[in-house]
Amino acid sequence: MTPRVAIVGHVEWVTHARGRMPTSGEITHLTDPLDEPGGGGGVAAVQAAALGAGVRFLTALGDDDLGRRTAEAVAAAGVTMDVAWRGTGHTRALSVSGDDGDRAIAVIGERLHPEAGDALDWDALAGVDAVYFTGRDPGTLAACRRAPVLVVMARRWPVLAEAGVPCEVLVGSADDPGETPPYGALRPPPEVVVATQGERGGWVRPAGEPPWRWDAGVPPAPPLDSYGCGDAFAAGLTVGLAAGWPLERAVALAARCGASAVTGRGGLAGVLRAASPDAALPEG
Repeated sequence: MTPRVAIVGHVEWVTHARGRMPTSGEITHLTDPLDEPGGGGGVAAVQAAALGAGVRFLTALGDDDLGRRTAEAVAAAGVTMDVAWRGTGHTRALSVSGDDGDRAIAVIGERLHPEAGDALDWDALAGVDAVYFTGRDPGTLAACRRAPVLVVMARRWPVLAEAGVPCEVLVGSADDPGETPPYGALRPPPEVVVATQGERGGWVRPAGEPPWRWDAGVPPAPPLDSYGCGDAFAAGLTVGLAAGWPLERAVALAARCGASAVTGRGGLAGVLRAASPDAALPEG
């Protein structure tokens, strides 16, 4: 059975370049520009579709050329788009990667995200197997809760705290303070916290149980650009859970997605591609 996944959240139009960001008063020269959709929701939607999942993406886009190009490019990856169009320019971002593949990001313009009052097909969320949330409106989390599995981007923990709804998984970087909620901030707490640590793997902390670690996946080619690795990881985790897999196997799929993502320029070229989640992780 094909797992059905919904992504609720944001997507930007991203220019990727090589070099380094300038410091105050400095001018730097960037090379090798690449333009494509990106952002946590956009990368996750494309990665989930690349694993053979049926994907619906509920998002908001600026009603301009970049917004339309974003919608067309994500849809071309096999994603069903459900868009709230905003009367503004679409959000842009600049991602700059150095020789080590690590990236720095600057977001340009208003952050656009779907809101509960948007005329989107919120009822469709009751028919999916899992939702991955990267949005900013607490009201949309109630709609997301119609799905049997709700995975939330850890950077959105303040939204989760305000909404006060339960989630199965909170997933993000263990090394980013902005993705670590203070103790007791989430009521009810997530059933599971999954925290990535790049090439060091990461850890899983189920509520009321001892935490356990996983090893990072081995990239299938030399690392090139870390943009979107965490988003690809979250997408793989969501697809695995949507397929009804145990947490350990879903994390293993997520780790493979993260390792693959680092081998491509930008957020989309390195996504792990397979006819189905089982084909992406046949062992075990």
